[in-house]
Amino acid sequence: MKTEAMREGIAKAVLAEIPKLLTLLDRTPVSATYGCFDRAYWHYRILDFPCGMSQEFVLPLALVWSMPDIPGNPYYRDPVLRDEVMAAIDYAARSAHADGSCDDYYPFERAAGAAAFSLFAILGALEAMEIAPEPQVAAFLKRRARWLATHRESGRLSNHEALIVSCLAQMHARFPNEGFEEAMRTRLERLVSWQHEEGWFDEYGGADLGYLSLTIGLLSDLDRRRPDLDLRPAIRRAVDFLAHFVHPDGTVGGEYSSRSTLNFFPHGFEIAGAWYPAALKVNDLALRPLVEGRAPCYSDDHIIGHHLWSWLLTLKALRHDRFEEGEPEYASVEDGRRVFEGCSLFVERADGDMLVAALSRGGVLKAFCDGALVASDTGVTLRDRAAGKAAVCSLPGSDYRVEDHRIVVSGEMSWGKEARLTPVKNVILRILMLGFGRFFPDLVRRLLQKVLVTGKKAAPYAFERHLVREADEWRVEDRITSHKGWGDVDRIGISSHQTAMTTIMARVYAPSQRVAFFDLTERLEALGDDETLVVSRPLTAEAS
Repeated sequence: MKTEAMREGIAKAVLAEIPKLLTLLDRTPVSATYGCFDRAYWHYRILDFPCGMSQEFVLPLALVWSMPDIPGNPYYRDPVLRDEVMAAIDYAARSAHADGSCDDYYPFERAAGAAAFSLFAILGALEAMEIAPEPQVAAFLKRRARWLATHRESGRLSNHEALIVSCLAQMHARFPNEGFEEAMRTRLERLVSWQHEEGWFDEYGGADLGYLSLTIGLLSDLDRRRPDLDLRPAIRRAVDFLAHFVHPDGTVGGEYSSRSTLNFFPHGFEIAGAWYPAALKVNDLALRPLVEGRAPCYSDDHIIGHHLWSWLLTLKALRHDRFEEGEPEYASVEDGRRVFEGCSLFVERADGDMLVAALSRGGVLKAFCDGALVASDTGVTLRDRAAGKAAVCSLPGSDYRVEDHRIVVSGEMSWGKEARLTPVKNVILRILMLGFGRFFPDLVRRLLQKVLVTGKKAAPYAFERHLVREADEWRVEDRITSHKGWGDVDRIGISSHQTAMTTIMARVYAPSQRVAFFDLTERLEALGDDETLVVSRPLTAEAS
């Protein structure tokens, strides 16, 4: 894949989404919500507050406005688009809380992620359009940056921390002698301490490949701006780790990583490629799905902005000296087996074959043969009629052992995260946030994180997964035991893409997910209540 093919493919993907952003935007100058990107708020009027994250869309719009070398770009130097971007920046300032923070999913949330993503985007938009902010916008930028500098959100989300570091560095460049340099160095020290010696940055207690690519992007961009910060050793370790999980077909990550994302943010690898050629090898393979039109669908109101500005920054940094050692066919790392004990990930490569498994998450796996996906397996799952819930094997906490030719993963199944908002819950949440919650938003966030992300409740079922190496292929055998008999099981089987926890950027559609649910329900008819369900199959192209 040549550089010009990359350029054209990325440009095509970006330009296809710009009309959607303009549809989301209130473009009526006399409207009270002129500049708001939250269509559910200003148009449908089904929300009682505007989502602050939505204002992140100013960055992709500003970038397409400023980039003349995007093939077929009709938005270059469009004066109407410039006015709309400035209106959106002004709306971000007008709709923020007095302390500069903003909300994302419920009122008075004061969400660090939304505040950081949108501030990063506003600063990038002003830079791309070479515009000095009006005094009221400059005052807002300072309030938000100071709020981010002192705010400590619950949970370890390294990509958020990297965003905050980047924002503070850019604020120091724009507003020196305001204390942003000292705050940036404090947060950078915190972020670097979250990098494991294996190379990954912590995302809710583990390694998520999609979010890691975003953190790499933010650090690579910061290294370009501030080489004095000595970020390259950390970036190099992160790139080397992620390279192990670029699949032979160019996809990255999935349900086996800590937050189950299928994201890939390429701009940091292109930037780092100026001094670390291994980063370009990652992009040469991982950009293929996007360029070839088989990438996951990110066209969701809450996440498409992240990808659009990353793709545009990739175009700005695109290098032409990438093929000196030849294009990678199937991998950007050498063949072999690795067990990353720190994040409990197993990977084995041989030519175009690959097996990757989450050892502490029930043995969730992806398998490839001759460069093609032949199995994506998120473990046995079942629906319990009495509990009204689904039980899964894929939440963290499995025991495992790795031998020369066998991997064994076992544990108790857990109830999947299925909490939904109801009218009663919605009223309670609103009342809470209008009273006690608005003064203690971090406490509310921690409670919600436990319900939706980190908490775990055992189900009355146990699992054992054996991955066995036989000659040139792997075989997987699942053994499921019920502690109360099988009478309450409505349905049982194996999904190719089930996610049992709440992650905003997970559960996107990918073409490889067009695989039928492997239904095992009929097999229960022949089992006694104290008998074990056993399912065995090879991980080969013939079995897929």
